[in-house]
Amino acid sequence: MIAATCHCGAVRIEVPRRPRTLTDCNCSICRRYGTRWAYYKAAAVKVHAAARGTASYVWGGKSIRFVRCARCGCVTHWEAAKSGVTDRMGVNARNFDPADVRAARVRRLDGASTWKYLD
Repeated sequence: MIAATCHCGAVRIEVPRRPRTLTDCNCSICRRYGTRWAYYKAAAVKVHAAARGTASYVWGGKSIRFVRCARCGCVTHWEAAKSGVTDRMGVNARNFDPADVRAARVRRLDGASTWKYLD
């Protein structure tokens, strides 16, 4: 098990293993957030935060919710905003210790246009 935390430590996310790949998406929101996503089955991800310790944002088709720490503002993960949309979550790999993601392959996703990987 490895963990990711926001800057202030108020949000902690535990995942079962180091990511093998990371996704660097160029869509309008990921580009602005500066995220790199590590994907896991939603049931395998544990998010620890106080009540009202997170805030979220949905846009477009409102199928996923981007979650950030309500205190320091770091984007921590995205999750399904509607049941049945997806069984996975994206954890912002920028919040892991760099040693935990050093070996991961970074894939570039054209989320701005084609939704295809560019590599």
